[in-house]
Amino acid sequence: MNTEVLISELNFKAIRSSGPGGQHVNKTASKVEVSFDLENSEALSETEKERLRNKLALKISSEGIIILQCGETRSQHRNKGIVIERLVALLQQNLKVAKPRKKTKPSKGAIERRLKSKKEHAFKKSNRKPPKIE
Repeated sequence: MNTEVLISELNFKAIRSSGPGGQHVNKTASKVEVSFDLENSEALSETEKERLRNKLALKISSEGIIILQCGETRSQHRNKGIVIERLVALLQQNLKVAKPRKKTKPSKGAIERRLKSKKEHAFKKSNRKPPKIE
């Protein structure tokens, strides 16, 4: 993934925010919405695109666009920086290939300890029962 090319492909849109700022939010467009066209991106290879399509299926629109918003601060520039960081982190996190799990067996000692604790627990339970009267 080429981050510089990716950032140059982003489309930004400023919207009026509903966050903190009082009268300020009624006058300025401080919330930033970023859209990233996954299908037409040159920053990602085809295998990376396929992996992202599978992992981010719920976040990608039907046109193949990922949209993120940020309206946390009163500053449009800070919100823009935050939303870029979030998008890059989201893509990097979902591009990681998970290591295959190695199957392991419990050790003999672990099996013995488990069975011993089960027997102790069963003995404790059986001692709580009232004695049988014949």
